[in-house]
Amino acid sequence: MQYHLNGFKPGNYQIPDSIRKPAPTPPIVDLPKEVDVLIVGCGPAGLTMARQLSEFNDITTCIADLEDGPLQFGRADGISCRTIEIMEGFNSSEMIVKEAYRLNQNTFWEPDSQHPEQIKRTHKVADARIGLSEFAHGIVNQARLHELLLEGMKNSVTGLVPHYSRRLIELTVDQDLTQDLDAHPITAKFELNDGSDSPKIEIVKAKYIVGTDGARSSVRRGLSIDLKGDSANKAWGVMDLLLVTDFPDIRVKSFIQSKEFGAVMTIPREGGYLVRFYIELGLLGKDQRAADLNLKAEDVIAKAQQIMHPYKLDVKEVAWWSIYEVGQRIAEKFDDTPLDNPDGRIPRAFVAGDACHTHSPKGGWGLNTSLPDTFNLGWKVASVLQGKCKPELLQTYAIERRKVALQLIEADRQLSKLVATQPTSNKSAPEAKTNTADIEKFMARQNGFVSGTSIEYNPSYICMGAENQQLATGLKIGQRFHSAEAIRVADGRREHLGHLNKADGRWRIFIFGNKQNPGDSSSAAYQLVEFLATADSSPVKKYTPTCADIDSILDVYAVFQQPDLSIENMHDFLWPAKGIYGLRDYEKVFHAEPGNDVFELRGINREQGCMVVVRPDQHIGNILALDEHEKLAEFFDTFMIPANQ
Repeated sequence: MQYHLNGFKPGNYQIPDSIRKPAPTPPIVDLPKEVDVLIVGCGPAGLTMARQLSEFNDITTCIADLEDGPLQFGRADGISCRTIEIMEGFNSSEMIVKEAYRLNQNTFWEPDSQHPEQIKRTHKVADARIGLSEFAHGIVNQARLHELLLEGMKNSVTGLVPHYSRRLIELTVDQDLTQDLDAHPITAKFELNDGSDSPKIEIVKAKYIVGTDGARSSVRRGLSIDLKGDSANKAWGVMDLLLVTDFPDIRVKSFIQSKEFGAVMTIPREGGYLVRFYIELGLLGKDQRAADLNLKAEDVIAKAQQIMHPYKLDVKEVAWWSIYEVGQRIAEKFDDTPLDNPDGRIPRAFVAGDACHTHSPKGGWGLNTSLPDTFNLGWKVASVLQGKCKPELLQTYAIERRKVALQLIEADRQLSKLVATQPTSNKSAPEAKTNTADIEKFMARQNGFVSGTSIEYNPSYICMGAENQQLATGLKIGQRFHSAEAIRVADGRREHLGHLNKADGRWRIFIFGNKQNPGDSSSAAYQLVEFLATADSSPVKKYTPTCADIDSILDVYAVFQQPDLSIENMHDFLWPAKGIYGLRDYEKVFHAEPGNDVFELRGINREQGCMVVVRPDQHIGNILALDEHEKLAEFFDTFMIPANQ
């Protein structure tokens, strides 16, 4: 797809450039007085949280933002393959894949040894993330991602829409009420930011609050949570440009280092014409902010032209630009419980995204870490509110996501140093720092983290089973379920198994059969299915309400090695009757495809088979042998609440 040929226009890229218009400013609607969950901030973390909660009509949610409407342009641009996997969970991946620039190559430029005042390409390589997912790393306007999340919210069963033009001016948490799960211990006072001399004041009471309101988070300040880390010491400019240039790699991601003037990183944007530039501007003085430099867009462009000599940059339009400081900081805690929480208190207030970790944008980690923060948190809050899970589950958010944030901060510190230092060919010299080969090696080492596919949660009661990891070596416990294709038995459709893990709050159990015939009642797979369907200790029976569909809490799928299966020969549980009419669900049984065999691709033991338990956030919570029925029951008993008690 191509767009922006005759000037940058934000909005829905399915609408032609000639008639595309920014979304109108939403009307002002009064805030609700009382809700289950209050979200402050309409960035990627806040909208992901809201998008998840919008699926549940028994949860009341309010999301508020200081701006007067949705983001139109600017900010983040990189959409990692893991983020697209998450968007697939919301049934929204197709548009991102269609519209985004697909990042396939990287080029590296250094001073020409013969003419050091000029730059010269050293090499071009394939992007290291290719093959880590069925999706490729993409580049698209952050506002477009927001738009897809907003559409999903609005079209959900709750019809959730944000409240804009709201400034949070006061936040209190009644500590005497936080351990009463029926109470509303959160009191948030908002000021209507409509420019009036006497702005309206609104008060919202909430059971839970999630601060996703950016680096200067009012929620974080209201919770008295400190940011720890390095202060900014270097300024960078970032610009989205429509330009004419003779630089040959303008449509390839490029790392460029000059001899005297610093570094530039260029990233092609969606639509075929737009390009983002990250431009090194120089060191900041003590307590100096980038805004103090008083630079204009023309100054930043001039610096880029110096760095990229002898190539010309004829800038026709600046779609968006900003100056930022490079600093790495992380919140000392991610919720309102005391450090290390010695008394095991249940958190009622959380921070996520830029509100709890700040860094440079060059690695593409901001949005792609912020969005998974609340993808982790959302299902946990929903499960507790709905009475499905014990409230202690909420303690795992900070434990799991702060580890990821610490890894992010360290990786960003290393990348910022590599990109910004002057190149040298004499690596033994004391003053030598880096060259573009160092950047390439770093990105290759970090490719799983950059893509989000190697993010791994530590062992816990919702992330266990290491003794059975050898049963499926390519499905790592604690990491996201690495999708692979299989053939649906009922209709022969090729399907990505990972795309069955929708963001609907349900757990999934994937049964990977052994070499026994799964239709044989003596086989391990059949016996497991019989246990799930009939045993009193079955987690399916124990946690599914009597009047609900059999897969409404735990959604079970089966993948077998045998290609010659018929759905009517499978256990009834694998093609259950559902809904008000008792219609059969024919989409739960698969077989491996020769030449594209999921058992081979994911290292699944053919002799023994296994079951893989997948959390609602698509991370693997457990791997068990097919006959470990009671261990499966014990796993869920640890944190879930029986449905009919």
